[in-house]
Amino acid sequence: MIALALPAQDSGSFTPPGIDEMHLPAILPWGAHDGFSKQMLLVILSVVIIATFFILAARKQQLVPGKLQFAGEMAYGFVRNSIAKDIIGGKDFIKYVPLLFSLFFFILVNNIYGAIPVIQLPSFSHVGGAYVMAGIVYVTWIAIGLKKNGLKYFKLATVPSGVPWYILPIVVPIEIISNFLVRPVTHSLRLFATMLAGHLIVMLAGSGIEFLVMQENVLLKGASVLVLVGAIAMYMLEALIMALQAYVFTLLTAIYIEGALHADSH
Repeated sequence: MIALALPAQDSGSFTPPGIDEMHLPAILPWGAHDGFSKQMLLVILSVVIIATFFILAARKQQLVPGKLQFAGEMAYGFVRNSIAKDIIGGKDFIKYVPLLFSLFFFILVNNIYGAIPVIQLPSFSHVGGAYVMAGIVYVTWIAIGLKKNGLKYFKLATVPSGVPWYILPIVVPIEIISNFLVRPVTHSLRLFATMLAGHLIVMLAGSGIEFLVMQENVLLKGASVLVLVGAIAMYMLEALIMALQAYVFTLLTAIYIEGALHADSH
């Protein structure tokens, strides 16, 4: 956390950190505002980490698994049974396990970066990555709905069964906005906003501690201890939210897929 702290001013004024300090300059710039950034590097690294772990875990498939194989099986089983099977259900869930499995661990690793010293940057604190993830899910569940029900899917998704005809002019626009406009936006912003806000709080605490320590007033120096305690608590809370948001994003994806598969029964 201290590594994130900005240089404090000992003149009595405090300058809080902002988003610009979180989103560092590009490692390999190729334009005024574009380039290969630290977040892009971390995304690539996450793919390498996830692939390496599960390849090694599955390399020696034993009846009595070793520690690494056991960890891999537990991780896979969590997504398969607790998300895919429980939400999608039946025999339909198995074909969507690879997608949900990839989403969960990709988001989890990129979120956990924010809790690792030195790295300390969750990839999805940049809204672009969250938009891409939500966009992939958005196209996927619509494609699933069209494959299962044809163009009739749009009617099933926007015209609730059992609603009186005279209420439909009010309900249908709401359903269109809710399902096809609001859903992908909230799916992405939920992930982005929590990662950005949590990390900004930790940055603020780190810079606040440095600022207080540099003050001449003994009471202000002592107050830095209280801020440190609060910062540690927020740091742990942020770590919990990082894992929780990976679960929530994947869970919502499973819910959207289930809705597309069984739109005719909703």
